[in-house]
Amino acid sequence: MMYRKLTKDEIIALELNACTATDWSRVEVKDGFCTDRVRRVHFSGDVSLGEFCNQIEIGKSVFKPTGVYNATIANCTIGDECLIENINGYISSYDIAEGVYIANVNKLEVVGESSFGNGVRVSVICESGGREVAIFDYLTAQLAYILAVYRYQSKVVNAIESLIENYTKSVTSSRGTIGRNSIITNCGTIKEVRFGEFSVVEGASELVNGSVNSTADAPVRVGVNVIAHDFIFCNASVVDSGSTLHSVFVGQGSTVANLFSAHDTLLFANCQFENGEACAVFAGPYTVTMHKSSLLIAGIYSFLNAGSGSNQSNHMYKLGPIHQGVVERGSKTTSDSYILWPARIGAFSLVMGRHSAHSDTTDMPFSYLIERNDQTNLSPGVNLKSVGTIRDTMKWPKRDKRKGARLLDCINFNLLSPYTVGKMLNGVACLKEMEDLSGVSSVSYSYRGTKISRSALERGIKLYSMAINKFLGNSIVNRLEKLEKVNAKTARQVLSTNNRSELGGAWVDLAGFIAPQSVINDILQQVTKGKISDILQLNSEIETIHKNYYYYEWYWAKRVIKDWWGVDVEKITMEQLKTIARCWIDSVVTIDKMLLQDAFKEFSLVSGVGFGVDGSGEEDRQMDFEAVRG
Repeated sequence: MMYRKLTKDEIIALELNACTATDWSRVEVKDGFCTDRVRRVHFSGDVSLGEFCNQIEIGKSVFKPTGVYNATIANCTIGDECLIENINGYISSYDIAEGVYIANVNKLEVVGESSFGNGVRVSVICESGGREVAIFDYLTAQLAYILAVYRYQSKVVNAIESLIENYTKSVTSSRGTIGRNSIITNCGTIKEVRFGEFSVVEGASELVNGSVNSTADAPVRVGVNVIAHDFIFCNASVVDSGSTLHSVFVGQGSTVANLFSAHDTLLFANCQFENGEACAVFAGPYTVTMHKSSLLIAGIYSFLNAGSGSNQSNHMYKLGPIHQGVVERGSKTTSDSYILWPARIGAFSLVMGRHSAHSDTTDMPFSYLIERNDQTNLSPGVNLKSVGTIRDTMKWPKRDKRKGARLLDCINFNLLSPYTVGKMLNGVACLKEMEDLSGVSSVSYSYRGTKISRSALERGIKLYSMAINKFLGNSIVNRLEKLEKVNAKTARQVLSTNNRSELGGAWVDLAGFIAPQSVINDILQQVTKGKISDILQLNSEIETIHKNYYYYEWYWAKRVIKDWWGVDVEKITMEQLKTIARCWIDSVVTIDKMLLQDAFKEFSLVSGVGFGVDGSGEEDRQMDFEAVRG
């Protein structure tokens, strides 16, 4: 941009407009500068002003002339066609892009050098410290998970933290930025905050040391009475209505609203936090808590739906809040549920009641944990026949609020995957071992802080076995369905791949991202050896693994098919294919029937109570029910 000094006539005209300056020689303008658009303004330090010739829309069909009115401006650059008015204090050390509207703000300043929230260390999971994650503009759920959980690999953590530190240094500046077409109105104090383009900040009380990473295709909105310190808000996020945040990262497409309070918390893609409280929480994608009196504390979650009054406790003894817990993907907590940490809840489980026995059900996914007589009763696998589980996995992709070309978090929505099926394989082995050791006459079995009834154990083995059959059958059928003619030869050709035995081992869920542990370890080794020298490159490598999920899945499934069914797919016969097909069809049909039976409960006569309130009979109730529910 080409700026020039003010002319004497322009200085006189500005002074007639009640403008003052500590030194007029340090005020620069563009050639098209209009003095009529600058009134009652004091300039301090080096100030550059753009052209103000048009109008700006400040509301629906409400327009005002651009310019600067009733303000103190210090060491700022103001772009073309901005409107800045009624600044109670001052605006200092900001580069303001074109088309920005700022009004009725108390103070907007940068004091000294700032990294704008980048590099802030957030004490997640363990409230007393030890699992800190340094937040930055491009933090992903996967990267944060490695930093927080893999503390036993100190070289990996140190190497990644060094890369984040390099990025933080690259964005550290003594000047803030406000991106084009942003709106900042009716706010209190804003100090050392950087705003991306198309940011909307209306009525915030206090914003200190943070980044609002808004973009044109995915704006960020910050609303009334929000207080935020040491934060990063990713694009397409909303922070609104009296929320109070300290040391918090809000991921893409996430919402924090309705007086929610959080500190030392990481929220990743599409989380929704309202009314309650979070403390030292690692909230992986799609973590939802929307009710008053709900507390998430000192835990790792993803795809969680927390019921009203749900809470946990990390004070087990007298040494303070040192305990932590894990609620694996897709789980739900019912109203007034309680878990005493430490504990670990298996994937896609339902938690009902109060649980203080420090259960570990990681190898029993899709289970119910229900309190009876002060004990945790475990029903393995029953969530596999719940239509609600299927509904959840279908709704999550549809509720992705992220926009734009750059999606940070890698998210795998699959219900059955090497991660969950691997857990079920462990579950089957464990349940059979308990049955063998305790004998068939046992009424109940003890398992990692839980009680399992005999009927629940037998049902769990059957349900897990059917789900495993379904997954492995799917893996084969999906590869054969494109063949015009299936015979042993063509099947072997399609199912054969180069052997990679290291991909047959354990899989991990890194906050929504599912991958072989061996592949993750390879990437981490590259980091420690300096082969990955940029933090964005590391994100890209993880994304590549995510894109190759089905490639890795098949290597794993091949090995499991051999162990589970005793079939080598590279030598498969037609008789073996037919046997597998019959087993697969039987499992799929049986599971689908159970899901339909569960769905029918939603349309029973009991479910119709409350419909047809003023109707004349059962027919009106049924018609009202169908009109509302379908």
